[in-house]
Amino acid sequence: MTLANEPRRFLPLAAGHGGRSSMTCLYRCGNACAHPAPNSSDNAYFGDAVTAEVSRRGIFKAGAAGALVIGASAVGAAPAAAAPSGRISAAASASGKPASGAGLTFKAIPPNTLDTVIVPNGYDDQVLIRWGDPILPGAPEFDIDRQSAAAQARQFGYNNDFLVVVPLDRRFSRGLLVVNHEYTNEELMFRGYTGGATATVEQMRIALQAHGLSVVEVERVDGTGEWQVVTRGRRRYNRRITATTPISFSGPAAGSALLRTQADPRGVRVLGTLNNCSGGLTPWGTVLSGEENFNQYFVGADGAPAAAKPALARYGIDISKRYPSGSRYWDKADARFDLAKNPNEANRFGWIIEMDPYDPDSTPVKHTALGRFKHEGAAIAVARSGKVAAYMGDDERFDYMYKFVSDRKLRKGSSKSDRENNRRLLESGTLYVAKLDFTSASEIDGSGKLPSDGAFNGTGRWIPLTRGGKSLIPGMAIDEVLVHTRLAADKAGATKMDRPEDIEVSKVTGKVYVALTNNSRRGAAGQPAADEAAPRNANKHGQVLELIENGDHDSEAFTWSLPIVCGDPADPSTYFAGYDKTKVSPISCPDNLDFDAHGNLWISTDGNALTDHTGTNYHDGLFAVAVEGPDRGKVKQFLSVPVGAEQASAAVLPDNRSVVVSVQHPGEVTGATVDQPASTWPDGDFARPAVIVTWRPDGGEIGA
Repeated sequence: MTLANEPRRFLPLAAGHGGRSSMTCLYRCGNACAHPAPNSSDNAYFGDAVTAEVSRRGIFKAGAAGALVIGASAVGAAPAAAAPSGRISAAASASGKPASGAGLTFKAIPPNTLDTVIVPNGYDDQVLIRWGDPILPGAPEFDIDRQSAAAQARQFGYNNDFLVVVPLDRRFSRGLLVVNHEYTNEELMFRGYTGGATATVEQMRIALQAHGLSVVEVERVDGTGEWQVVTRGRRRYNRRITATTPISFSGPAAGSALLRTQADPRGVRVLGTLNNCSGGLTPWGTVLSGEENFNQYFVGADGAPAAAKPALARYGIDISKRYPSGSRYWDKADARFDLAKNPNEANRFGWIIEMDPYDPDSTPVKHTALGRFKHEGAAIAVARSGKVAAYMGDDERFDYMYKFVSDRKLRKGSSKSDRENNRRLLESGTLYVAKLDFTSASEIDGSGKLPSDGAFNGTGRWIPLTRGGKSLIPGMAIDEVLVHTRLAADKAGATKMDRPEDIEVSKVTGKVYVALTNNSRRGAAGQPAADEAAPRNANKHGQVLELIENGDHDSEAFTWSLPIVCGDPADPSTYFAGYDKTKVSPISCPDNLDFDAHGNLWISTDGNALTDHTGTNYHDGLFAVAVEGPDRGKVKQFLSVPVGAEQASAAVLPDNRSVVVSVQHPGEVTGATVDQPASTWPDGDFARPAVIVTWRPDGGEIGA
């Protein structure tokens, strides 16, 4: 809806970290920010690497962007593989015309605290699907008082995050909506819930089934930009993948002793997937999903073997007590979550998963060649050589940015052998971690003051951790590097960054963009000091990094800069690519990224730390910005989400007439319950996470 009178609200936002409530901190990431950062290595820190390039000169304005990306965005590419393209200039579109940021003529909405979805005038929005809606034949209608694990396994899962729509016909009038379900918040799922220690086993099993992914058939409404869920017919593609679905391991670490358990003595098959955050779409039509804050589901690490404890701790697992604060106690429902009994079970999570939405009987795969960490997602790009690159972020304070380059080459055909080849692209290759270098290191004082050359920028190298199925890290075998990738990257001297979350590659220029959400520990006592890539202390608002490969996506060197340093435009430490800051929207905590057909960058936020005059946090939202042309840096807010919600992700469909949006954890405010909700979105009773679609009734393009 467009701005209107504010509906009722019940509870104030209780302090968590940044703009998050303490309830979100508990259920989403197990209070990660309340604990010391797991990375205690002495590597250089990439920090608020930022107050960024505030001039249009700078060494990165000229030069090429590398190969055009094919199907790299997490949105709507055709399922058939396309041929690798050649190199194009940094400021050129696929048509050879300048990439000018066309299409962003909508009037920006103001920051607000309304308990509803707000879109610009001239747009409509509609709930597409919500938690508990039936998606498999025979699934019951949702009833919050009659939930069961069997029902949830056939209903839409909880806390939708990454999403993508893939086509089912040439006109793209029908498609498959593929959605991640990151985590559960039992306080907002069950009446009278008082914590894991007193939860019933059935509640735990319901939560297990509410994780994972959903595949849902959708259709366009009367040829417009509106979409709806198909509720009739066979719907043979509809599917749920949950925390108990059998999944295979691939790659060099499959079968490793580090992955073996009593239930899986061969180390090749795991039950389920957990904490799926962002993802990606491959040129060959499969969907990728990243397992992120998996550490919070395990207990008993104090009783794990001594040799396993350093690695467990590096991944954020509390090794000091059996039940850390906020534990879910899932060991009562399944003993595999007890690390005293099954110390390797945690090693079986933290991977990139690949699944085929067009084959509901296929077995998803966890690809060990891409390394194990708190994966946000994976953005696929194709080099001129035909090799595939996957860009990945490890979403933790002071952790790293990675890239994988395949050994095999993409085949553009559709034969059985071509499809088989492409499905094995992510099974072997070289895994890299990023090392950044700086141009004005001696001028950085932690205040955010620009260096004398007018920019925060530099060069970088991709340090190989594995190659040819062998480890390149002394003292670590190949399976140790891939299962304990954080430890390998520590040894390699990677650059510490500020929660590198989603990474996307521009379909127009081939440039790579990284959402660095925030890091309030920057410059704190005992923490890394400022450097050129981290010029601001106490980074509450985050920034967006722009990376240009030196030649192509399989290169081992790059240049980087920061086009956007987030926050209040009135704050002198913010930067919007040199654009007039009086004409841009405030933005805080970039999380998920996407591109539209014109090459404009769309930014979803998580944990808005900006406040109004009363100290109330503004809500998260969806923002659009041109990254080329005269409007480069002109950030405009397109949408805002309800009380307590995160704008988890957005997918701009290929025809630019629809944007599909994940509204995650509405009403997630400390003290909220089913019976005393902080939000009543979307149905007016209690809060339910949901996917919405936004479009223009006049048939025009989104953003125009």
